Amino acid sequence: MTQRSLLQSALADLADVPATSRWIWSGSVRLHALDYGGGLPPLVVLPGITSPAITMDFIARELTDLVRPVVLDVRGRGLSDDAPGHTLEAYAEDVEALITGLGLEHPLLFGHSMGARIAAVTAVRAKVPLGGAVLADPPMSGPGRDAYPTSLCTFLRQLAEAHRGTDADEVAGHWPTWPRHEQELRARWLSSCTREAVTGTHHGFEHEDFFTWWPQVPAPLALLHGADSPVVTSAGAAEAAEANPAASVHRIPDAGHMVFWDAPTTAVTTLRTALRGMLTDREPGSDAVVKCGHA
Repeated sequence: MTQRSLLQSALADLADVPATSRWIWSGSVRLHALDYGGGLPPLVVLPGITSPAITMDFIARELTDLVRPVVLDVRGRGLSDDAPGHTLEAYAEDVEALITGLGLEHPLLFGHSMGARIAAVTAVRAKVPLGGAVLADPPMSGPGRDAYPTSLCTFLRQLAEAHRGTDADEVAGHWPTWPRHEQELRARWLSSCTREAVTGTHHGFEHEDFFTWWPQVPAPLALLHGADSPVVTSAGAAEAAEANPAASVHRIPDAGHMVFWDAPTTAVTTLRTALRGMLTDREPGSDAVVKCGHA
């Protein structure tokens, strides 16, 4: 494995997060997740390619009156181990292990970017019963399609800055519209991502076709995308709507690919609406859990 580090100041961030660290095994890989607790229906949150679990805290906090968020450090990020295997199915196996290991009953899934692709594959594999899925701006690149708009070199350059030692001002050079707190978190936590995890995931963006899985993702299902996203363009959103008519499609104004960082209020409101609809559907007398959960 290549260089990987975590600053003491990054660990101190965990003290300010209203969640408990949970640890589970996926085969020989030890995975970490932030569990926000409570007796509400569980929501498994799956972050993007260079986003450790703590970077989704600002979203999870806004959902704790609706659901019990459990945010995964995807392998090779945050406090989770890394190991060979950065394919969508390997990641989905980790999600299945998390759900089984924590005894989460019919959880909802919410993923952003890479996490949205993982959520789709987990739902289609149907190894664990689920209650629905919300996918935010999943990369639609793949064989025979346009390249993923952010090059691997760009990701690796930012990773090298983190390993060298970066700060919020340098992060702001890449992500100028983000809230300052999120720039600071990225500066402290990006170095926890391994080069192998980022490289393997980016390879998947180019070689694993999202549309192999997307048409089979069962309802209830929602797709969120940034109105200005180069990852899910208007044409891509239209193709997705046609390929899976079961999905409700939501366009977030004034947002690019980093939907929740670019337009946090609108994006969180839209996410809450989608989740609330899925939770209503699973109330006693509804067959929604039967439709989307698989034994």
